[in-house]
Amino acid sequence: MRDWQDVVTFACGLPGVSMAPFYGTPCPKVNGKALASPGREAGSFALFTSGLDEKHMLIETDPATFWQTDHYRNYPAVLASYGTDAHERLETWLTRRWWDCATKQQRAAWGERP
Repeated sequence: MRDWQDVVTFACGLPGVSMAPFYGTPCPKVNGKALASPGREAGSFALFTSGLDEKHMLIETDPATFWQTDHYRNYPAVLASYGTDAHERLETWLTRRWWDCATKQQRAAWGERP
């Protein structure tokens, strides 16, 4: 993903996702839960994970794309850098976040968790 607009375009293509305020900033949300936010660091966005284990796995397996600052240290979100080769992986993780926030009906219509 090259920029925040790429993130928004992909996320808003998922079922039931719309832009809504998240701490005063428009972000893609489903069922009132944010999938990602522009983040606090230039050149990256915050991607929410289902827990700290997933977050640490992303950082360990692809530190060129996934990283954190002290602000996110104990929070289930990871910073994702724009412009890396991890485009498909970022789409998968945005879709996973969507699935984790989806209703039972949305999950049933989608299928298995990515």
